[in-house]
Amino acid sequence: MPATTNARTLRFILLAFFSVAVLYKVFTSTSPSTYTSGFTSSVGSSSGKPPPTLPKSDVGHIGEHKADADADLGTDPSTSPNDIKSLPPPAAPGRRANATFITLARNTDTWEIANSIRHIEDRFNRKFNYDWVFLNDQPFDDNFKKITTRLVSGKTKYGLIPKEHWSFPEWIDQDKAAAVREDMRQRKIIYGDSVSYRHMCRFESGFFFEHELLADYEYYWRVEPSIKLFCDLDEDPFVFMKENKKKYGFVISLYEYKETIPTLWETTRKFMAEYPQHIVENNNLNFISDDEGKSYNNCHFWSNFEIGSLDFLRSPAYRDYFKYLDHAGGFFYERWGDAPVHSIGASLFLKKEEVHFFENIGYWHVPFTHCPTTEEDRDKYKCSCNPKDNFSWKGYSCTSRYFETNNMNKPKGYEYQMN
Repeated sequence: MPATTNARTLRFILLAFFSVAVLYKVFTSTSPSTYTSGFTSSVGSSSGKPPPTLPKSDVGHIGEHKADADADLGTDPSTSPNDIKSLPPPAAPGRRANATFITLARNTDTWEIANSIRHIEDRFNRKFNYDWVFLNDQPFDDNFKKITTRLVSGKTKYGLIPKEHWSFPEWIDQDKAAAVREDMRQRKIIYGDSVSYRHMCRFESGFFFEHELLADYEYYWRVEPSIKLFCDLDEDPFVFMKENKKKYGFVISLYEYKETIPTLWETTRKFMAEYPQHIVENNNLNFISDDEGKSYNNCHFWSNFEIGSLDFLRSPAYRDYFKYLDHAGGFFYERWGDAPVHSIGASLFLKKEEVHFFENIGYWHVPFTHCPTTEEDRDKYKCSCNPKDNFSWKGYSCTSRYFETNNMNKPKGYEYQMN
C-alpha cells in the first residue's frame, strides 16, 4: 500500500512539474515584449532619442512615400510601414498615363477612406501604383496621413484648400442664402440646410482641378469615402482614356432632385445664348434634354465616381461655364450639385465619342450599385457583386437613355436586371 501511494505521489509531482513548464513556455513566448521588441530596440527610451515623426505635408510640403520615404519618415519600419524597400514593383507591365486619384476628405473620414483605398488598391492600383492626392479645407492630421500613406502604392500628396474656394463669395447675399437653407430644411430637402455641402459642391464644380497639387496631371479618378469596387481591373482605365481620346467616364447615372436646381437649366440656356462658340457639334444634348434643349430632364452622371480629363475641366468652355454659374449664385441660393454641373458641361462641351460608360467597373456608393451586366464580364473580372443589384437598367437610372441617345447596343441580359 505505501509503495502504491508513493508511486501516485511521484506521478502527481511529475505531472505538476510538466504543467508548470508548459505554462511558463506559453506565457513567456506571448508576452507584450515580444510584439514590441522591434520597436523598442530602435526607438526605445534607452537610446534617449524620440521616435521619427510623420511629415507635416500641407500645400507646398508634400508627404511622398516612394523615393523620398527614407528622408521623410526615417528608416525605422515601425514608423514607415510602406518603406519603398518593402513595396513590390508594379505587377502590370506597360506604359502609364499621367494620372492620379483625387479625394476630398476630412480627418474624421480616416477609416472610411481607408476602406475605399483598400478596394481600389486590391482591385487595381497595387498593379499600377498611381499617385493619390488628398484635399481638405483643414490641415490633415498625422494619423490621416500615416494611415493613407500606408495603404496607397503610389505617391501620396496632401493639400489644403484655399479659403476663397471654400467660403461665400463676396457677391452672395448672406441673409438670402440663410433664408433658402431654412426653407429647404422645412421642406426636408436632402442637405438643403447644409452650408458645408454647398461649399463642397461649389469646390468640386469649379476649383478642385485648379489646385496646385493637380497642376502636373492630365487625368484624375475621383474616389470618396466608403465606396466599394467589386471587380478586378486588369486594363488601365487611364491609359484607355488617353489612347481612345476620352475625356469623361462614368459608371452610374440618374435623375437629380429637381427641388435643388430649379433655375440651373434656365441659367445654362442664358450661358448657351451668350457663349455659342463653346457648344460643340455632335454633343450629348439629347441625353440631358427631351426637347432639344428647351428643358432639362435632370439626367446626370453620378460624380462620386468619375474618371476624367483635367484639361477638359481647365478648358475655356468649362471655366467660362462655371464662372457664369458661380456669379448667378445658385450654389447658395438653391443647392446646385457638382454632378449636374459636370454632366451638363460634359454633354454640351464634349463630343459624344469623348464620353465613356465603364460597364466593366463594378462599383458601389450608398445606395446604388453598378454591376457588370453580362455573366462573361463578371466571370472575366472576378466580380463579387449581385447582378440583381445592378442599378444601371432600372427605372430611376439614366443609363438606358444614354445608350439610346448614343445609338449603342445594350449589353446582353440587361432586360433581366430592369426590376
